[in-house]
Amino acid sequence: MFKEIFLRLTSMIFKPSEAWTSAPREDDGHEAFLSRYVYPLIGVIALAAFLGVLFNRKEFDFVIALKSAIMELVSSAGGFFLGAWLLGEIWRSVFKRPKDMKLCRYFVGYASSLMFLLRIVLSLLPEFFFLHVIVLYTAYIIWEGAVPFMLVRENEQLKFTIYASLAVMLSPTAIYFGLFLLMPGMRF
Repeated sequence: MFKEIFLRLTSMIFKPSEAWTSAPREDDGHEAFLSRYVYPLIGVIALAAFLGVLFNRKEFDFVIALKSAIMELVSSAGGFFLGAWLLGEIWRSVFKRPKDMKLCRYFVGYASSLMFLLRIVLSLLPEFFFLHVIVLYTAYIIWEGAVPFMLVRENEQLKFTIYASLAVMLSPTAIYFGLFLLMPGMRF
């Protein structure tokens, strides 16, 4: 299973145009997509956050490591579902297409591949904070997937890319920031 995830993740990052054309989007495989791609990646993000705190701090603090893992888990999962919901609303209201949450979840899951990988790497290696800039490449991944996967007309591709990029990239950050502000016990 992790080999399949790794292959899909690397192809989505390094060859997005080919990956989008071969990405499955069947309705019957939706739960398999979530349980065999998105959820394991979110689990690895939480595990990386837990291990990153344990290995990168001078003192061993299990509670802080657990708080970090919880924040990453909630912001990654919540960001995925919030981004899919926002994309569904944009899809319905701006692009006047029928709302299809399964399609939006597929798209957000695949488009978030680079962000998932960056969260794992930055949790384990926080001194590479400058890698946050690479998240902007997600907009290119979304651009490449707009026409072949979402079947957006080419004259609407730029508008779709802007809206989808904002929904996909800002949702996890907004949830993380909200957790940070609303839950003082989660600050470390």
